[in-house]
Amino acid sequence: MSAELLILGLLAALGVMMVAIGIARTPTSTTAEMVQERLTRYGGLERPLTEDEIILQRPFSERFVRPFIENLGRRLGQRTPEKARIELQNRLNLAGRPGNLTPADFTAIRYVAALALGALGLLLGAVLGNPMLVAAFAVGGGALGFFGPVLWLRQEVDKRRKEIQRALPDALDLLTIAVEAGLSFDAAMSRVTDKFKNALSDEFGQVLSEVRLGRSRLEALDDMGRRTGVEDLHNFVQAVIQSEQMGVGVARILRIQSDEMRRKRRQRAQEKAAQASLKMMLPMVGCIFPTLWIVLLGPAVLIILKAKG
Repeated sequence: MSAELLILGLLAALGVMMVAIGIARTPTSTTAEMVQERLTRYGGLERPLTEDEIILQRPFSERFVRPFIENLGRRLGQRTPEKARIELQNRLNLAGRPGNLTPADFTAIRYVAALALGALGLLLGAVLGNPMLVAAFAVGGGALGFFGPVLWLRQEVDKRRKEIQRALPDALDLLTIAVEAGLSFDAAMSRVTDKFKNALSDEFGQVLSEVRLGRSRLEALDDMGRRTGVEDLHNFVQAVIQSEQMGVGVARILRIQSDEMRRKRRQRAQEKAAQASLKMMLPMVGCIFPTLWIVLLGPAVLIILKAKG
């Protein structure tokens, strides 16, 4: 019995000692620290990220590719003539500033693409083991990388112009309805930007932003008509400017322009429908007629060859 009591006493003493050691090792913290720790644990508050963690969370293109292109663009931009930079900036504006590219960034992309594709062509030619192919692939890849972005930019400009051309009649209809309902021209343009999400609404939104910053509305409209390069939009802008200068009602001008745009769009549709028959001639002559000739004349040719044999 005494042995059992001795063992129980030792276990109790050991338990008390472990509790004391645990209490001694537990860090003392205030109530505020405990609350913040619990909120952090359950997502109420997050630990602020360090600068290195913020940088590492960004995509690789933003951490390396974009800064490299910007630095290279700044160095190349210093050697580019001012006239060439202005012309390239105008073309980027016509394309809608894809990727927020600057003239320096676009120039750097051309050189990087030329080097990358030239090296790829050189490697491909070396794998094939033909010196002529090495030179041809290297030159072809470099030319494709250097002139490819220019062709892409030209396609973007043409695509954006066509988008503005298609959206103009509907936008003019909405402008006419809004102005005839009693809204001002600026409020009508704001309705267009809210209703439509296309290149034309972006241009109207830029005009409204420039007007809010203090620029004259007529100057902002005239700049929009010139920078887009769309003839119908430019004519519409000039009509609005003349109506403002001569005191003619804007609603009447908008109604006339809206009817005119509808008539032009109908004429373009009829023109494309008339060209469809001409465009169908090439596949018919190149694909259908040879097949018909083979089906119709094939047996006769086989009979003639068999008779000669």
